[in-house]
Amino acid sequence: MSDSDLREHLVELLDGGHAHIRFDDAVKDFPRELRGVRADGCPHSAWELLEHLRIAQWDILEFSRDPNHVSPDFPSGYWPASVAPADDAAWDASVAAFRRDLHALAALARDKSVDLYAKIPHGDGQTVLREILLTADHNAYHLGQFMIVRRALG
Repeated sequence: MSDSDLREHLVELLDGGHAHIRFDDAVKDFPRELRGVRADGCPHSAWELLEHLRIAQWDILEFSRDPNHVSPDFPSGYWPASVAPADDAAWDASVAAFRRDLHALAALARDKSVDLYAKIPHGDGQTVLREILLTADHNAYHLGQFMIVRRALG
């Protein structure tokens, strides 16, 4: 497999669908009145999952490219303080920020000047490749939860 092939596989894994739900498909037309509702048997609302996805992805992206980045406190800093968004604008801003950071991760994967295998200098043995795979895995897991909440709410 060539370096270019690997990079394109990573981009597809981040948001190409295939075996995973795409982010845009998961959030599309999510009913505003249900965004802050926890379905029976589900520990999180759609809002909580959306914000968790956004925060974790942003943290991984910034860790990968900024040696001065400071991660939120774990685990409290990775979850929103409220079950529901303050308003439609908060939901829309979170969706837009997730998309922006997802595109930035895809750009990082495509950037041939980035050595995917080199250890991140300010990390503890992590590589950009590991961080992209971690993001794809984390997103797939929580987008699956998002879809369970969506279906449980009807």
